[in-house]
Amino acid sequence: MELTPIKIPEIPLPFDIPALMHPPVDHFVIALPVVVLLLEIINLFAKKRAIGVISFFLIILTVVAAVAAYLTGSADGKAAWDLLSEAGQAELKDHKILGTYLMLASAVVLLFKLLSAMINRALMKGLFLFVLIFFVAGILKQGKEGGELVYTHGANVKIVKIKDDKLFDCQDDLSDYVAEEKEAEEAAAKAAEEAKKTETTETTEEAVKAPEAEKAAEVEKAPETEKAESVTEAVEEKAAEATAPAAEEATEAAEASQPDVEVVPAPAEAQPEVATH
Repeated sequence: MELTPIKIPEIPLPFDIPALMHPPVDHFVIALPVVVLLLEIINLFAKKRAIGVISFFLIILTVVAAVAAYLTGSADGKAAWDLLSEAGQAELKDHKILGTYLMLASAVVLLFKLLSAMINRALMKGLFLFVLIFFVAGILKQGKEGGELVYTHGANVKIVKIKDDKLFDCQDDLSDYVAEEKEAEEAAAKAAEEAKKTETTETTEEAVKAPEAEKAAEVEKAPETEKAESVTEAVEEKAAEATAPAAEEATEAAEASQPDVEVVPAPAEAQPEVATH
């Protein structure tokens, strides 16, 4: 059953509560109610007034010890809170709630003890024993949960705190290492991207410069080609001019060297004789 938290106003104390005082105080809170219960059971048969008086003073000590356990538990709980896991913090909350109820229940036990002493009846004594047994059961349960906080979750254990500090340092170093690795990866990716951009720019510039270079080469070759063609034409013209008179003289010489040939007309072919008879 989940208990409803009870808010108790904090009372300022004129002194500071020493650390780790909760465990020794708890021993008294556990032991005293058990002793009171045993005395009350014995007194059911012995019916000694002295036993009742001793039981009464022990219950008063139980109330004082319960208040002290609440105060020391609050101080130690604050110190242990940050070092506990989520499960440990949940256990600590439940432990504090039950401790608050038990502190108030100790006052109820004292009240029923007074009533049983003033009203000397069996019903009242039986009711007091029932309340006392219920209180002792709660105290034993609270002690078990407190032990689990220490041995299972490491509440207020020095070696656990040292190991937690070392673990925190390791986690801090790991976080720094991961951050550095991430920065290095980002820097490498940025450098690769810049190199890729530079390579793309150079390729684009080369692609743009190639046609320009070809055009420049063509422009440089064009005057030389035109000059060569003009020189060739001039040489051909001069060669033609130089060979033209020689060709004419050769033609004239060839004509002059040929002999005059008379053209003799071909004789007429003899006509065949025609028979008249």
